[in-house]
Amino acid sequence: MRTIYLLTMTVFSVSPAFARSYHVALTGDNASEGTAVKPLRTISAAAERALPGDIITVHQGIYRERVNPLRGGDSETRRITYQAAPGEQVVIKGSEIVKGWQKAENDAWKVTIPNSFFGEFNPYSDRIQGDWFNGKRREHHTGAVYFKGDWLVESASLENVLKPVDSINQSRDYLLNISWLQIDGQSRIDAAGFSCHQGVQTAECSEGGKCIGWIQSGDWVSYKGVDFGPGAEKLTIRTASASRGGIVEVRQNSLDGSLLGTCTVSGTGGWQTWSTADVKLKPTVGTQTLYLVFRNYPPLNSADNGLWFAKVDDSVTTIWAQFPGVNPNESEVEINVRQSVFYPDKPGRNYITIRGFTLMQAATPWAPPTAEQIGLLGTNWSRGWIIENNEVVYSTCTGITLGKHGDQYDNTSQNSAEGYVETIKRGLEQGWSKENIGSHIVRNNRIAFCEQAGIAGSLGAAFSTITGNEIHDIHVRQLFGGAEMAGIKFHGAIDTLISRNHIYRCNRGIWLDWMAQGARVTQNLLHDNQPSEDIYMEVNHGPFLFDNNVLLSRVNLWDMSEGGAFVHNLFGGRLNMRPDTRRTPYHPAHSTSIAGLSTIQGGDHRFYNNVFVGTGGLQVYDAAVYPMQMNGNIFLMGALSANAEQGAFVLPDYNPDLLLAQKEDGIYLRIRLDKTWNDKQTRSLVTSDLLGRANIPGLPFVHPDDSPYCIDTDYFGIDRNKNNPAAGPFEKAGYGQLTFKVWPNGAKNDDF
Repeated sequence: MRTIYLLTMTVFSVSPAFARSYHVALTGDNASEGTAVKPLRTISAAAERALPGDIITVHQGIYRERVNPLRGGDSETRRITYQAAPGEQVVIKGSEIVKGWQKAENDAWKVTIPNSFFGEFNPYSDRIQGDWFNGKRREHHTGAVYFKGDWLVESASLENVLKPVDSINQSRDYLLNISWLQIDGQSRIDAAGFSCHQGVQTAECSEGGKCIGWIQSGDWVSYKGVDFGPGAEKLTIRTASASRGGIVEVRQNSLDGSLLGTCTVSGTGGWQTWSTADVKLKPTVGTQTLYLVFRNYPPLNSADNGLWFAKVDDSVTTIWAQFPGVNPNESEVEINVRQSVFYPDKPGRNYITIRGFTLMQAATPWAPPTAEQIGLLGTNWSRGWIIENNEVVYSTCTGITLGKHGDQYDNTSQNSAEGYVETIKRGLEQGWSKENIGSHIVRNNRIAFCEQAGIAGSLGAAFSTITGNEIHDIHVRQLFGGAEMAGIKFHGAIDTLISRNHIYRCNRGIWLDWMAQGARVTQNLLHDNQPSEDIYMEVNHGPFLFDNNVLLSRVNLWDMSEGGAFVHNLFGGRLNMRPDTRRTPYHPAHSTSIAGLSTIQGGDHRFYNNVFVGTGGLQVYDAAVYPMQMNGNIFLMGALSANAEQGAFVLPDYNPDLLLAQKEDGIYLRIRLDKTWNDKQTRSLVTSDLLGRANIPGLPFVHPDDSPYCIDTDYFGIDRNKNNPAAGPFEKAGYGQLTFKVWPNGAKNDDF
């Protein structure tokens, strides 16, 4: 990322001779000239002065302000650039430090703040609400309380905050069910045949017999006389979970006995939807009593054990918060004050670059596709922004927003497809076109800890490039619900490129909803996105292309679209397909104009040269209405082919031994490849001619400039064999057990 940063500095620091450079420093004065010797004090003061072509350089420190850029540039070559000084850590926060906490009860403290402290916007009376929002029958506010940089949890009641922290079991959700367990391939042990237990109950099992369920954190079961043989090293557990799952500790002979191993159990989508989880054991011999102890996932941040609650009256705001064993006046406690950190208050502020900052802690509102989408960092309704090399973290709702405009119809189209069609028409009236809106570049950012979306955009993300970003921990606390939650959530991703991103620990990875016509999703790594899926394609008519992606979550694709191409991907999970009766738009080529409306019948997809592992496969498309094109795919470990692929290459017993691991320098994927995959199957190089035209819009699969596609490189950019390309995302990989550095996007590396 540092290399990329220096390159972009070289490109975009070249300005016309008349451009000015402004400097900002904590030692500055807003009445000064803004030079390096006499800097300004605030970024906002520089924003008031900046004209097209100017560069604003901000020096080290924490700046607590909302930057409202009053102007944009007037072209790609005359932008207004906001940048952190090279090598200096610049943080912009939407929060303020508060002192004056007084002990209330037990672990709770309180502070009373005059409402004038907040000005016209008080996040503690600002409710989260809007189209497709689900508050789970309680109020939620855009305010937050941060202790040592991490956020606490808003409580539904003051009563809970005033209780001792240890007395509050904040997670009594059910974790998982277990059907059976098995030591190193020996006979299965019925989970319901326990000798002792705490908390669990038995229930009928869809796989036969009984399972154990209603398992909560702290529950346990034990099994006497378990034979570990001469040195067992693996325990297999058959699990199901309609929640986020949990952690299973395997202990020897007692609750606090030797820890033999642990495993994490992810949600499977239902209490009777079963999957297996393997526990790597410390080698254990002989006959033992086996204990399974169940734990909830640990808090995502150290402060998540604390609660807060606020009450706002006519003159003051009172906040109660839990700080067990700590005097908050002696630590850094911050509260949200600003709705955003960098966001223009009006549309049309074009050609702005923002580079190299840490932006955090904003009281952002709910951002559905039918309302103005205000993010911690956002473009409003504009064109040509470059957002690069930033960290965007801790947004109550969304991190980065790329549209839409606001109007009197905001949040008036709940559950109405027709209502969103009207939103699109109003967008067209407000200038939605390639010439006016979109064409943003969002690259090489880290985006995390946002409770709605990492990057969102309704209409305004069209013609944009989203590349090289690390997006994680999005909507993982799940305090509220609704639609619009994902690492990337776009409506109207026309000719949008999403490439080389690493998306993980999000409730959903990439969600392209309506009008992803001409979109391409390529060379991305997605994993551990649950309880939903890596990719959700909702009511799009194509053409769109997914190629050279590594998809490793439990569910890889939820398909409610048609007219797509899926080429050279690795699918490590399941695919779901469902038609949809909503009438949604398609367009002329590379245009925002509406050419027509149609429902989703299902099908009209192309699947070429992919690898499917495990419970996945293409058999779900046997129910598709429109014809499918399939060839060159490989199906492993029980993955099933579809009727449309004649002579499919199916190896039900082949285990590619997929393993994703993190090392100091990145993420590595271990995979076992077989030479016979190429020897026994001939594949075609995928081109626009092979893909043909999407049925409903009648358009070819081509680049935004109308040049044809030729998928002749792989995940790493290595040239493919033009006569017989390898299946999956890796070309010229060799055979046997291999290791690849898949993030940052590297090359083959056999040192796992």
